[in-house]
Amino acid sequence: MNKRKNNGYKKSGNKTRNKPNSSEKPYGKKQATRGNRGDSKSKGKRNASDKRQRGGGKAITAEVTCSGLTAEGKGIAQWDGKELEVPHLLPGEKAEVLVSKQGPYVNAEVKRVISAAKERVEPPCPYYYQCGGCQLQHMTNNAQDRFKQKTIDKLMKPFGKPLPIMTMDHPYDYRNKSHTTFGLNHNRQVIGGLYAQNSHEIIPMDRCLIHDPKADEIVNTIKDYLKHSKMQPYNEDTGQGFLRHVLIKVGKVSGEIMVVLVTASSEFKGKNNFVKALRKAHPEITTLLMNVNNKKTSMVLGEQEKVLFGKGTITDTLGGMEFEISAKSFYQINPVQTEKLYGKAIEMAELTGNETVIDAYCGIGTIGLIASKEAGNVIGVELNKDAVRDAIRNSKRNGVKNARFYQGDAGEFMVNMASKGEKADVVIMDPPRSGSDEAFLSSVAKLKPKRVVYVSCNPETQARDLKYLVKNGYQVEGIQPVDMFPQTYHVESVVKLVRKD
Repeated sequence: MNKRKNNGYKKSGNKTRNKPNSSEKPYGKKQATRGNRGDSKSKGKRNASDKRQRGGGKAITAEVTCSGLTAEGKGIAQWDGKELEVPHLLPGEKAEVLVSKQGPYVNAEVKRVISAAKERVEPPCPYYYQCGGCQLQHMTNNAQDRFKQKTIDKLMKPFGKPLPIMTMDHPYDYRNKSHTTFGLNHNRQVIGGLYAQNSHEIIPMDRCLIHDPKADEIVNTIKDYLKHSKMQPYNEDTGQGFLRHVLIKVGKVSGEIMVVLVTASSEFKGKNNFVKALRKAHPEITTLLMNVNNKKTSMVLGEQEKVLFGKGTITDTLGGMEFEISAKSFYQINPVQTEKLYGKAIEMAELTGNETVIDAYCGIGTIGLIASKEAGNVIGVELNKDAVRDAIRNSKRNGVKNARFYQGDAGEFMVNMASKGEKADVVIMDPPRSGSDEAFLSSVAKLKPKRVVYVSCNPETQARDLKYLVKNGYQVEGIQPVDMFPQTYHVESVVKLVRKD
């Protein structure tokens, strides 16, 4: 099983890359209504010229009262016998909302807040209502914490009471990876920014409050360069133009910076002038790459890659270890909170120095290598061969002698271990948002490790998988939520399971 698809990032209407979709909830409950993005201010003001709900039919104005929040932070309100999900509406608030139907769905957005909740604030980001990448900036930080705690408490109620969520002191500027799309506006002017929610409409932006500030500075320099050169942004409709996206990765500890130009062609006219100008403006850039994506695809990165300057990778430190990061490798986007998350996971593993630990869905080996300092030996298993190559390289870089990494399906690997009579004391698993599957979970039951540490970026699918493990010989002994993605509804969770017999 693959931990992450490392061969390209799929572009969507949101800058938060971890947002789930219905296909990632194989047996989740389908929502009866669907909200759309709001273009209103924090008090619910709306452009009067916008007579229709975007993407839907003619809008009807209705007065509603919010009774609660969905797991995605949308307000819940009753209207005409239906349950509406209204973005940017808070519990207890009375508001006018614009309601329209689109096929089997009912769309709703705030037109005007009549009575505001005390938890409502003016979002600090001027693009908040257009972008959709953050969903909670209209709440105070304390209200966001309470919302996430309540969400995880409800999901995990069958298994125990979660510990208080680990929050972030400065809940901004945390993303070490940013992705900007370039294009032309209606006046043929160069723009760069993020896609509006559920669309390919680019919102021109100079600053994203959850991006690393230096990354946004570099993007603005590239934008200015395009405005004064013959280099043209790519046009999705015509297939003309050169620059599609800019991906930037920042080593928060090392200070190293990678800039990846995603282009529609391998022919880079004026390459030397561009590289020289960018390096002069930003000498802090340590490597510059060109990634060629000449296909009509929703994937951001293509297969062909060329290093224009530097070594093609950057390094950063996590858990006292140094990791090499490539353009396509998965690396946690919030290293401050990742330190807390991994620290809790290692604590839950109860390592004494003698245990055999399996790091399933190991990616580039981050958590397994950190665990190796306290384990007897670590076995990392990952389906993606590039990630396994990175894990082996990171193991050598840190002088780790007691960790081995294998390319393959983690479930099959553990079944083979069990059939040979081999044992593992601890399994650490960190699957993608869709969670694990029954084949993998059954392999855990067959191998019978004493402890399972389940790290998840989607507590909903985690709760589903916990039911299987509990039915097959395990009991939950600890639940720790971590706020890895402040200003969004996402919450990470790490759970400790212990075998009963």
